Amino acid sequence: MPFRVLKLLATTLVSAGCLLPASGLAQAPPVDPSSGTLISRPHLVVYVREVDGSLISQLALVTVTGMAKQYLQQMTIQGGQASFDDILSGRYTVQVIAAGYEKSVEEIEVTGGGGGENVYVTLKPVSPGGAATPAVSGPPVLAPKAQKELGKALEALRAGKLAEARTHLDKVYRLEPSHPDVNFLFGVYSSMVNDWQQAKAYWGKAITLYPQHLLAQVSLSDALLRENKSADAIPHLKKALEIEPNSWRAHGLLADADLRLGSSEEAAREAERAIDLGRERAAGVRPILAGALAAEGKVQRAIQILESYLRENPADTAAQKQLASLRTPVAAPGVSVAPAAASLPAVAAPPLPSNWLPPDVDEKVRPVESGVTCPLGEVVQNAGKRVQEFIRNVDRFTATESFFHESVNAWGIPAPPETRKFDYVVSIQEVRPGILSVEEYRNGGSSYARFPDGMATMGLPSLVLIFHPYSAVNYDMTCEGLAHWNGGLAWQVYFRQRRDKPIRDRVYRVQESGPSYPVALKGRAWIAADTFQIVRLETDLVAPLPEIRLVADHTAIEYSAVHFRQRNVDMWLPHTAEVFYDWRGRRIHRRHSFSNYMLFSVDDRQRISVPKPEAAPSTEFPSKPTNPNPS
Repeated sequence: MPFRVLKLLATTLVSAGCLLPASGLAQAPPVDPSSGTLISRPHLVVYVREVDGSLISQLALVTVTGMAKQYLQQMTIQGGQASFDDILSGRYTVQVIAAGYEKSVEEIEVTGGGGGENVYVTLKPVSPGGAATPAVSGPPVLAPKAQKELGKALEALRAGKLAEARTHLDKVYRLEPSHPDVNFLFGVYSSMVNDWQQAKAYWGKAITLYPQHLLAQVSLSDALLRENKSADAIPHLKKALEIEPNSWRAHGLLADADLRLGSSEEAAREAERAIDLGRERAAGVRPILAGALAAEGKVQRAIQILESYLRENPADTAAQKQLASLRTPVAAPGVSVAPAAASLPAVAAPPLPSNWLPPDVDEKVRPVESGVTCPLGEVVQNAGKRVQEFIRNVDRFTATESFFHESVNAWGIPAPPETRKFDYVVSIQEVRPGILSVEEYRNGGSSYARFPDGMATMGLPSLVLIFHPYSAVNYDMTCEGLAHWNGGLAWQVYFRQRRDKPIRDRVYRVQESGPSYPVALKGRAWIAADTFQIVRLETDLVAPLPEIRLVADHTAIEYSAVHFRQRNVDMWLPHTAEVFYDWRGRRIHRRHSFSNYMLFSVDDRQRISVPKPEAAPSTEFPSKPTNPNPS
């Protein structure tokens, strides 16, 4: 029988978020107590113009903020005009962001007295040559023999086989002594055998050869902090943040360095930024934040942070001592006590880089516009509506699927690729409230033999259902801000499976009669600021599944608008999908590209029947192990 997926999803709806704070425009119009008449307040009209004076035609985000932060409203516009009503007299900041233009910020004075106030904001196009940061070429490409030896060294370091790693490092160093990656890994090896002086020397050489080497900059900073050389570490950390402004490790280490030097305010700011970016991985930064807050006299908040941290990390004896010292200070009243900086836990060292996997979503955070408030509830609610519209409009669609597959060996070297082309059919239906059925067919059936090694990539169309109201309640979601994506603006939303909710969006089953393994997902979505369509989606595993030897599963899907003339409807459907997984020792990279879409609705059922499957086992999964991506 054909492969079938039934999603049993929660029915709780996502509540709508409010764009305005309670003290903003949501207030009722004021009344004059002497006369009982409404007090007239002005409205503000913002005109967004091109350099030639014409109104811009594309999407722009206009934000108006009171100088005392007591007023905030933002509006996405198309057509160059935004109107804000019922404004108090005072000073405001008007910020306008549009893709392809430099950000514009204007300070204005609203005088009151009724009537309207007009503001004209002129946007300057981004200069093709001047505005962009010049591209920095990467490190030189290694020769195949050296690449193989470096890959062997990397795998040996991952496995803790230090003698084997040293053998391969010696070989590759003789071949490429001036390659930054070779020196970086030699530094990692030296740190693992506790030869920190040698480690610093190798990392310093890697930076001299290639100053943009992020991991070398962060690792050298960590080594210097271990020696309490905070002032020496700070330049390397600032360079790391120039290379990657959203590196939570660099922010965390900088917080540690600042605190050691007595800059508690800067330390608290950097620690909070690290925690915002790194989330659970940045848990070790919370004691640093507590130390910074205690140094500022905010002892009770510091105690609360440490108590929360120790509930999740009870074995951290340094944090236990830190908490005890805050609860029983020995200094005079009014003088806060923070533990010595040397006792603070070190930020986790950066992981060894993968030579084939993209960065995990928690390791690589794309930049967003500063100073833009993101209405998370509104974004998630409207994205959910678009997913519901998708299900209502699509009973079945077909496409031509171009498939690229390559296996990667333990040293990061891909085998010759294999390609396929499929006639692809997907059916998505809500069979009854709360139950969504997703079926996929390739070349008229669901035969896994069509895929290399019998491992099928299934469920790519259903990943977007994470934002369906049935499923969104199972995730913690955070709006990271407004990003530029493919010439447009998109809200960047991070999501992660909640621990207290059932895992229902992906399940692995590796044998026909074997048990099912729910897989918790985390990821990031880019949601168009004007239409709330999901334009890109990335997912990773929350944690590996040792029971089935699933180490990694990274998926990135790009969506694009497809116009169906017969029904005059635009649908956002997958355009490309990149899939990487490390399962049972197999490292696989796949690329799926979709074209020639055709849409079939419920009315077309009499003219297109469900494809008849070829001869196959009468089970949902074949007896041969598969990679049932989401189910």
